Amino acid sequence: MTAFIDEHRARFGVEPICRVLSGHGVKIAPSSYYAARVRPPSARAVREGELLVQIRRVHGDRKIGRGLYGARKVYHQLRREGIAVARCTVERLMRADGLRGATRGGKKVVTTRPDTSAPRPADLVRRNFSAGRPNLLWLVDFTYVPTWSGTAFTAFVSDACSQRIVGWRTATRMLTELPLDALEMALWTRARAGEQVTGLVHHSDAGSQGGFNWSSQHLDLEVCGWDDSRVGGSGCR
Repeated sequence: MTAFIDEHRARFGVEPICRVLSGHGVKIAPSSYYAARVRPPSARAVREGELLVQIRRVHGDRKIGRGLYGARKVYHQLRREGIAVARCTVERLMRADGLRGATRGGKKVVTTRPDTSAPRPADLVRRNFSAGRPNLLWLVDFTYVPTWSGTAFTAFVSDACSQRIVGWRTATRMLTELPLDALEMALWTRARAGEQVTGLVHHSDAGSQGGFNWSSQHLDLEVCGWDDSRVGGSGCR
């Protein structure tokens, strides 16, 4: 409450703020505010301030927490160092200070952004994702993998017949070129092996990753056809 009055006192004044708060059920007198301003911090506040310094140290130390420790690991590290503290106190102080540990899975990244205004090629495979021979149907996927060093974005092309990954590309950013580079790698490896890809269908979902729709034009220059399905329809998002 004191902090709230401090934030707005320059604009409204202490007495008007206290009067409005009291009128809304938050009873506080100006004298109580001024007394709180000069009152020394309590022993608990001093103790928790000292603990917060230690928590920040453990959490941010490059050799200990590395910014990845959650409340449980910070608590055990403090106990190992001989600092007496309750786990619930560590949890409360970290939460109030905005300190968080790494979580499994992390933040969800959206790799498929449908462009409803873009023209959609026909679904050439008609929901049939099987093939009787290699180099008849390729499926593209664009996904991400959380790592200790950050998120790695990966695009790969797999053959529907053999389930073999025939092309891939990985980067630290969600680049437009990722799916296209994976496709070009697949075409290059097949050509190097002397395999024909005449009549090949390259199937993807309806994502529009920063202009990935351009790759449908690029494929017109190749020997394979372009196939596009609705988001979530291909089973290879």
